[in-house]
Amino acid sequence: MSAFGRILLCYDATREGRRALRHGASLAELMNAETHLLAVLTSPTWSQGADIASAVPFDTLEQSAREILCDGIEKLAARGVVATSHFAIGDPLDHIPLFARELKADLVVVGHRRSGPVRRWWSGRNDRLLLDRVSCAVLIAMDLDDADAHEPVETVITHA
Repeated sequence: MSAFGRILLCYDATREGRRALRHGASLAELMNAETHLLAVLTSPTWSQGADIASAVPFDTLEQSAREILCDGIEKLAARGVVATSHFAIGDPLDHIPLFARELKADLVVVGHRRSGPVRRWWSGRNDRLLLDRVSCAVLIAMDLDDADAHEPVETVITHA
């Protein structure tokens, strides 16, 4: 089995999430890795996106999140990558490490936007970092700020 025999992709249908999905799919295909796709529904994340979100029933939000997960599975399948889907409700910074541990993932793939009000998956309240909570490698798929460069950047961070 390769160094990254089991990969956990974190997907939320944002531009960063789609980028992480593409890079993760490429790695999964190259490594012939067992692939898992995780979508996490967080009420604060959804409500920050629209003022009317609080008026939307939770069941509707959950259905939308599950559709995003299905979309990710379909995108992977189109690339020839078969993945097991996982869905959770809560804080991604709690669920990503939990799934990584339970699945014995060798690599977690997340998207990250360098600037902006929401730093999805990567960091959260009280400066809790995803890297502090997982014991496997993490691939961070991101773009540099437009002023800095126009090429995407991928960073793999491994724990010693």
